[in-house]
Amino acid sequence: MSNSKQQQEQINIELDETVAEGIYSNLAIINHSSSEFVLDFVCIMPGVPKAKVKSRIVLTPQHAKRLLNAIGENIHRYEMSHGEIKDVEQPPIPLNFGPTGQA
Repeated sequence: MSNSKQQQEQINIELDETVAEGIYSNLAIINHSSSEFVLDFVCIMPGVPKAKVKSRIVLTPQHAKRLLNAIGENIHRYEMSHGEIKDVEQPPIPLNFGPTGQA
């Protein structure tokens, strides 16, 4: 590929400080229709019966499949470097973390 063609195909992606901090999520809820996939990322806190969606990503089916493949490839590379990621059995939602309000 020629250098001028590579320059034409480059995309300048900006990442502001707020977005760069990221949002912690310990639950993802995925829904879909015939035209889109909706990924809701939630943070459930121990002993709190209510949680809010922290971030929502809406994808076309094609982009959802590309994301699946990209995550799969990155997990493969991670496991090659750091060992197998152990999958632990997840408790049913709602999560019960035990007694609440105790210090």
